[in-house]
Amino acid sequence: MRESGLSEREEQVARAIVDAAYAVHNALGPGLLESIYEVCFCHELGKRGLSYRRQVVVPITYDGLVFEEGLRLDVLVEETVVCEIKAVEVMLPVFMAQLLTYLKLTGKRLGFLINFNVPVALVHKSPDKDRIEGRVP
Repeated sequence: MRESGLSEREEQVARAIVDAAYAVHNALGPGLLESIYEVCFCHELGKRGLSYRRQVVVPITYDGLVFEEGLRLDVLVEETVVCEIKAVEVMLPVFMAQLLTYLKLTGKRLGFLINFNVPVALVHKSPDKDRIEGRVP
């Protein structure tokens, strides 16, 4: 385990995700729909040898019932990293809150919030999940 709390493999995947996001932004620039950035981002992930799933349905358990509708992860990379794709002018705090909730509900440790609708691609890595949940001082 590294100082970041991530394994060497998780660090490699994280670097490849950032590289793929920048490649898409450099090629396309801002101003397109999220769905276009998502498909191109996934293409770049594939070129880097990473597996991914798009629009992954996450069931929600509430009051003893399981609901399949409503929650979808934009991209799940290597079955370990949640990537939320945005194409917005302003990044609102609710977007990071959404990503953190997705991490909590899926039990994943690492997530990225990627905004393509800016002059320079904006990639936010989620804070360490253990710190968020109060397990690390």
